[in-house]
Amino acid sequence: MPYTITIDRSLCAGYGDCVGLAPDVFHQDGDHISVVIDPEGAADEAILDAARACPVDAITLVDEHGDQDWP
Repeated sequence: MPYTITIDRSLCAGYGDCVGLAPDVFHQDGDHISVVIDPEGAADEAILDAARACPVDAITLVDEHGDQDWP
């Protein structure tokens, strides 16, 4: 099930943990802020792990039913 992935750019501190865990989903832009490049670029479990790894909880995951899975 694909997630709707939102990154709060005001919270993202550029740690890059999400990029390290799901590089086909997340990328850092020129300001070192994470962006979503392909929301279906990895298995849901890998995307959830990447969101959980964010030390500032800048990543929100919403499932196909509209339920917020993270944070």
